[in-house]
Amino acid sequence: MEEENKLFKLLEKSLMGPLSKIAQLKIVRGIMGAGIATIPFTIVGSMFLVLNVLPETIPILKGFFDATFFKFSDLYMLANAATMGILALYFNISLGYEYAQIIAEEEELEMSGLNGALLSVFAFFISVPQLAFENGSVSRITEVTEEVSIINGWQIGGDGVQRLGTVGIFTGIIMAVLAVNLYKLCVKKKWIIKLPEEVPTGVSRAFTALIPAFMVAFVVLLINGILVVLNTDIFKLIEIPFGFVTQLTNSWLGIMVIYFIVHALWLVGIHGANIIFSLLTPITLSNLAANAAGANIPLAGEFNNAFVTVGGSGATLLLTFFIAYKAHSEQLKAIGKASMIPAIFNINEPLIFGLPLIYNPFLAIPFFLAPMVSASIGYFAIKLELIKPIIALLPWPSPVGIGAFIGTGGDWRAIIVAFICAITAFIIYYPFIKAYDKKLVLEEQKKKKSVSENL
Repeated sequence: MEEENKLFKLLEKSLMGPLSKIAQLKIVRGIMGAGIATIPFTIVGSMFLVLNVLPETIPILKGFFDATFFKFSDLYMLANAATMGILALYFNISLGYEYAQIIAEEEELEMSGLNGALLSVFAFFISVPQLAFENGSVSRITEVTEEVSIINGWQIGGDGVQRLGTVGIFTGIIMAVLAVNLYKLCVKKKWIIKLPEEVPTGVSRAFTALIPAFMVAFVVLLINGILVVLNTDIFKLIEIPFGFVTQLTNSWLGIMVIYFIVHALWLVGIHGANIIFSLLTPITLSNLAANAAGANIPLAGEFNNAFVTVGGSGATLLLTFFIAYKAHSEQLKAIGKASMIPAIFNINEPLIFGLPLIYNPFLAIPFFLAPMVSASIGYFAIKLELIKPIIALLPWPSPVGIGAFIGTGGDWRAIIVAFICAITAFIIYYPFIKAYDKKLVLEEQKKKKSVSENL
């Protein structure tokens, strides 16, 4: 037991401390909020994409779809283009709003979330056009070939301006952070136009943003100008570090590290999934769009809830049903029965805090191991093309099999893989929960004996 306590103390010191501090940063909380704000739109856009690809996975539907839905495909796929096609714009606006609101509330500054959003999108759009520096002057690039189409600096892709899609998410995030911080600087230094209180709020807010807008324009144009002279731009520059991070998270080893950290945080009482996957949302959404365009990336969309944490963090779905009906401990039975319905929808806080799974050395090993093995099964099933990659975003509470089936565009094999993941996770838990059940039964018997002796 002393060794287990040392492990928990080590996790608290090396993971809980640093990551909990990171999670409390205003920028990080703003990114988390922006990621959550984009979810309804990505789900809606994904559903129309699933409708469009169903005949590819269920060929018997092709004739029917050709005669019906596909006649209106260019119309209804606008819902996908207007969500996944301009996802960077959603992130940029949402982050600008969330970040400005957080600063305003916690630093007690007269900042408006709306101004933060508008200044962010202003900075972002200044950065989008592609420029060239030739013969001592800057000009917008125009290049039309079979591979690329750039008109007056605006590169056009399948869904419109290409840089507004997932390739621009990280630039959108950086521009929002820059714009809001410049806004904050102007407000703190009182470099704003303050109108009398009698002036309507909307008018007053507009003039408050005037000097910050000039500041944002000057700084972003200066940055762009320097980068253009150096024959690059913010998008190309960001591709280097974030491209490396994206590749790392898409490797098997990277995914193992992700799930180890998530469950190490949970083990010491921190909601690891909320922290880590909120930060990874820009990457998983970018991968989702790449898969829809023909890539084969495992960690995309709701890969986590489709294949890995089935039943909730720790992959506890079948464990919940086992303790509800097969455990001998009254405590485990009660917790299992109370947790069954939430577990079907990937919610297992009752189990995590009631079993408990946190600070529990008896179940720590399977709590780490089960999701890492499930993630490996899902990863290699996609990587080896045994099943299709995830191309559509479903709500994370989707029950086992359903999220995998629809998320992969209707691949029935994904249902089998999801159930294999859930069964494998339970097999890992089985010897540990049996031993833990036996321990609790002995404790309950001793307690009953003690009570009867005192009567």
